[in-house]
Amino acid sequence: METVYRDYAPKGVKFYYIYKSLAHPELNGYVQPISLQERLVHIQQAQRQLGSRITWVADSMNNDVKHALGNAPNSEFVIDPQGAVVVRRAWSDPQQLRADLEKLVGRSETTTSISDLDLKVEPPPKVAASGIVPRIQTPSGLQAVKVVAESGTQPHYVKLRAEVDPNLRRGSPGNLYLGFHLDPIYRVHWNNLVAPIRFELTLPSGVTATPAKGSGPKVTEAADIDPREFLVKIDSSSRIGDPLKIKVQYFACNDDEGWCKPVTQQYEIQFVRDEDAGRPMRRAAQGGRTAAGQRPVNPNIQRFMRRDPLMRALDANGDGEISADELARAPTALQSLDQNHDGTVSGIELRPGRR
Repeated sequence: METVYRDYAPKGVKFYYIYKSLAHPELNGYVQPISLQERLVHIQQAQRQLGSRITWVADSMNNDVKHALGNAPNSEFVIDPQGAVVVRRAWSDPQQLRADLEKLVGRSETTTSISDLDLKVEPPPKVAASGIVPRIQTPSGLQAVKVVAESGTQPHYVKLRAEVDPNLRRGSPGNLYLGFHLDPIYRVHWNNLVAPIRFELTLPSGVTATPAKGSGPKVTEAADIDPREFLVKIDSSSRIGDPLKIKVQYFACNDDEGWCKPVTQQYEIQFVRDEDAGRPMRRAAQGGRTAAGQRPVNPNIQRFMRRDPLMRALDANGDGEISADELARAPTALQSLDQNHDGTVSGIELRPGRR
C-alpha cells in the first residue's frame, strides 16, 4: 500500500488509513483502547512500528465509521472528488488498487517497489518476559460482552476482557471469562514481588458467582507481562439484566520512568454482546479457544476465505463461520461484492480470487 501511495499521491490521490477497533487484540500484545486518546497513541505506535507515511484517521469510540462501512476488518474504498464510492472491497488488495487507480487517474510515471521504500520500522514494545504464566483453556462457545471502565485519576494500565456463555445471557447458568491484560502503550509489567492481582465481583440480586473473588498466581519471575485469567461460574434465577461490577487491585511498574505503584480500579460488565471486541489470535496460536468460542481457524479454511469473495463479505470477524448476527447484516455486506455498482452481483464478481 505504501508503494501505491508513493506513486499516486503526486497525481493528487489522497490516502488514509482508518484506525478501527482491533480485529485481533493480543496480537503483539496490543489490547482494545478505552479512550480516543489511547487510540491516538496506538496510531503513533503504528507509524513507528510500520514506518508508514500515509495519514491515519481514528474512528470514534462508538466505531461509527466501522459500522457504516460494513464492519469488515480490512476493507478498502476508493472515493471520487464528489464523495461517491467508486470502488469497494471487503479485503484490501494494493495490487488491484493500483490497477483501479490506473483506470481512474491514469498510469503513474513511477512504479515503486517495496525495496525502494526504505521504511524505518521499530519492533513492538516488550518491557518484561512473557510466556511465564500458562494461558487457561476456555470452554467453547464464549462470546465477548461489553466492558465499561469506570473513570479515575490513573490510566487503566490493565484492560479487562470479559466473555460469557451465550446461555448465560439468556438466564441459564454459565461461565464468565475474565482476562486482565497489561496495555503495552503504558510500558508496564506485573510486580511479582508483592501480592498478585486481586478481583472482587459485586453481583445483582439473584445472581451468584463461584468464585466471587480471586487472586492471580504466585510467580517466581520478578516481572512479566502475561495476562492474568480467571473462569467464574455464574448462576442466576432469571435473565441477567443489570451489569456486574468488578473491583481490581494490582501493582504496575514502569522501569523506564522508575515507578512501581498499587492501583485499584473498577469495571462494569454488561451482558450485551460486544460486536467490536475482535477475535484474539494469541489464544488460538497457543492451542486454546478463540474469543468467539470457536476452534482455531484451519489454515485451509483461511486460504479458502481469502479466495472466496462471498465468504469474505459475510464473515465479518474472520472466524470461518457465518453467525446469525453476520447473516442479519448480509444485505449490507453483499453490497461490497457489487464492483460495478449496477445493483446486482454477477457470477464474474463472485469468481474465486476476484476482489
